[in-house]
Amino acid sequence: MGTVTWAGCAFPDDLLYDLQHDVWVRLGDGQAEIGMTDVAQTRCGRLVEVTWKAPGRLVRRGRPLCIVESSKWVGPVLSPLSGTVAACNAEGFAADIAIANRDPYGAGWLVRLDLAGPAEELATLRDGAAAYQHYRQVIDEQQIRCFRCAE
Repeated sequence: MGTVTWAGCAFPDDLLYDLQHDVWVRLGDGQAEIGMTDVAQTRCGRLVEVTWKAPGRLVRRGRPLCIVESSKWVGPVLSPLSGTVAACNAEGFAADIAIANRDPYGAGWLVRLDLAGPAEELATLRDGAAAYQHYRQVIDEQQIRCFRCAE
């Protein structure tokens, strides 16, 4: 397992990525843990609020998992896969609203889904190497420099 970086933006190679919606996916035991990419949290800026879907809610691919509000942006984080909300990280964000800005691929996860969509949905996700190549171009074109919020 490794992580590659470009302009301060990290891309762990043990994750899958939905490049269209700037989210990552960690698969395991019929579930998908989902969060914002480093590029997404940087574009947003420091988060100030998250509105969650209740556990038990069915979410379809391409539909909102939650709504994030930051210093620069308010909008949905779209689901890369279909499933039922098994858990949301409301407690983590209540304790530290900037948790996704500090640790986007770990403690800053957003939602866990019990997978319910067709297997073809997984084929839309890209591995870490493909994500790195895609985001290198985006980062250079948009002159993005990733950062982590200070304590």
